[in-house]
Amino acid sequence: MRPPTSHTALHNAAASVGLDRLDPDDFERARRGLLAQIPDGKIDGTWDLSRYAFLDSDEPDPAVHPSLWRQSRLNAVHGLFEVAPGCWQARGYDISNITFIEGRTGWVIVDPLTTSTTAAACLRLANDTLGSRPVTAVIYTHSHLDHYGGVLGVVDQQTVDAGDCEVIAPDGFMREVVAENVIAGPAMARRATYQFGTALPPGPRSHVDCGLGKAIALGPTGLIAPTYTVRETGEERTVDGVRIVFQNTPHSEAPAEMHFYFPDRRWLCLAENCTHTMHNLIPIRGAQARDTLAWSKYINEALDLFGGRTDVAFASHHWPRFGADDVRSFLRLQRDLYRWIHDQTMRFASHGQTPSEIAARLDLPQTFLDQGHTRGYYGHLRHNIAAVYQRYLSWYDGNPAHLNPHPPQEAGRRYVEFMGGVDEVVRKAQIAFDEGDYRWVVEVVNHAVFAEPDHAGARSLQADALEQLGYQSESATFRNAYLTGARELREPRTPLGARTAIGAALTIELAFDAIGVRLRAEEVVGLSATVNWEFTDLDERWVLGLDHQAIHASPGRHDQAADATITTTRATFLKMLMGELNALDAMADGRLAVEGDLAALGHIFGHIDTFAFDFNIVEPQRSAS
Repeated sequence: MRPPTSHTALHNAAASVGLDRLDPDDFERARRGLLAQIPDGKIDGTWDLSRYAFLDSDEPDPAVHPSLWRQSRLNAVHGLFEVAPGCWQARGYDISNITFIEGRTGWVIVDPLTTSTTAAACLRLANDTLGSRPVTAVIYTHSHLDHYGGVLGVVDQQTVDAGDCEVIAPDGFMREVVAENVIAGPAMARRATYQFGTALPPGPRSHVDCGLGKAIALGPTGLIAPTYTVRETGEERTVDGVRIVFQNTPHSEAPAEMHFYFPDRRWLCLAENCTHTMHNLIPIRGAQARDTLAWSKYINEALDLFGGRTDVAFASHHWPRFGADDVRSFLRLQRDLYRWIHDQTMRFASHGQTPSEIAARLDLPQTFLDQGHTRGYYGHLRHNIAAVYQRYLSWYDGNPAHLNPHPPQEAGRRYVEFMGGVDEVVRKAQIAFDEGDYRWVVEVVNHAVFAEPDHAGARSLQADALEQLGYQSESATFRNAYLTGARELREPRTPLGARTAIGAALTIELAFDAIGVRLRAEEVVGLSATVNWEFTDLDERWVLGLDHQAIHASPGRHDQAADATITTTRATFLKMLMGELNALDAMADGRLAVEGDLAALGHIFGHIDTFAFDFNIVEPQRSAS
């Protein structure tokens, strides 16, 4: 990586002004109650905090925004911490936290991290430090992978099936977990490498943080379906002797999410709706635009329901807040941050301004800049303005010139031709780079890269400009995206392997949806097929049809005129769908029975696409499937 330029050094030096106003108690809160640590922060080749030892310095590196340096140091604090008597958190061993609550007979675990490796290591740390207990309950606060993916590291399916451990989740949890990963999973996984910087090595000119936590843990993931679903705010349930009152908060930080309160302990769990950062209203990896107005109202509702009787508030990321007054102050500022972004975005949208115009005129008020937990370490004000705009008004800014633009490669060719060729574009852009106008450089040279992706000068200058923007970014996600783009322009990347944690949890409806997304429609022109399905283990009947180059499915019936009838189990069907089992082999060993025209099955399953998990982002696609 190149060093920061003088322009970047001056930018970051100027950004340090006023940071002394940020709450110094954050470091005390982050370290409070430390009981034990995993030596050197190393977990079985999955996690290694020692690689971030460069953050030990109080003095920010000039290649890192000084405010992000502060957040990165806070996120490097690791260990098992006592939050309150009977409640402990392991923090700093994944991007998220795992919380251990002492039940009558065992552990009630909140959010078992991303991977089974990190979750198991944290459970061992808790058992070794506090005394060994069985896991009697797992609570998922919401439907994102870093809050359920490590569940198999703390409990197995057999224990849950035997009734010795319950699994609790908010309404819609399974639908949202599976739908997000099936419909958008391949594209989202690739884009997430930019958001989290998973290919960047730790270092002051490379990966320093994710804003929401240190980094994403990479390792085996899994899922155990909930045994109890929280459907209404105000539901009370006693979990291994611990009374809990739930507040559903759908379509906030996740489509399925919830807070919960411990009335006998005066604790409040805020899931991921209130953390020590301005959050994403739509992540740059992709997701549904979040309901910012509802998000703010849920925080206000939590204040009304629990704020007057809460002494400790903790979340699924970062460190807790201690003391009734501090909790209420924290919640009020978080509430008002999201409401301000929502209301001011739509105010100026109602004046006809576009997202980029609104972002150019809105600065975060000083009341939010004065607190670390309302600054944009994970979210970014510009991107959040666009998210609010998109939720109400779509991607389209109202200008018909933007309705049907050329795709990037064709637009790039035309722009470059207008500007006198790639060499001339690079020459002029180099002048802008030397002047420190990096935003303009990446906008202009992007056209050159897409017009001539092998032009060494264009690639190098684009990488250099992206890198400087990364060094200047307070948002860890923006920094990671800029630096990942720079890295991929400079050197070959290691292809990503596809991974999924939810294949075995697919419902039949979602599995059929997945077939539709993967259908190579151009290959089935004029083909038609109707197939009955009988899933013996589910006692479910379905009709799956192919017409007009699209899939359709109907539950609860068979079609008497179907071309074929398939009898099988869900497990066998899902293995076929995931490419782990050939249909002919399944027929040969009796796991799949076919009556009727086998060709009808081939019309559908013979035209299933496969997805590359390493498609290009900062340069044109080299080939199309």
